[in-house]
Amino acid sequence: MGDDRSRPARVEDVHELALAMPHVTVVPGSSGNPVYQVGGKSFVFFRTRRPDAVDPATGERYPDVIMFWVESEGDKHALVQDETTPFFTTPHFDGHPSVLVRAARLGELTYEELAEVVQDAWLSRASARRATAWLRAQGA
Repeated sequence: MGDDRSRPARVEDVHELALAMPHVTVVPGSSGNPVYQVGGKSFVFFRTRRPDAVDPATGERYPDVIMFWVESEGDKHALVQDETTPFFTTPHFDGHPSVLVRAARLGELTYEELAEVVQDAWLSRASARRATAWLRAQGA
């Protein structure tokens, strides 16, 4: 079989990748949903059903939305405007440096692509000292 990093991403990968980053804590969201934080700042958040993220065909609220922080509005727009990715946003997140993805669509990303999104989310929220130390350890 080929490189495992090129396989389709799964929800379990989000948890494993987020926990693999240094200085991560997991706090429960309002409904017990996991919120991954670094230095008290969220970087990956499993959302509850919200009125801003609904199936356009049925009007049903999506039950499986995951939010990832991004570095900038430019990074956000690059992800949500690229029709080859499953990322989206809603008016609720206008001006907020984050992107959304449905867990049901994670398989449209490879494990490696998801790893980059999670690592970038962590880097966007970690302190400069922690980010620099992590990047140095990665040889970047």
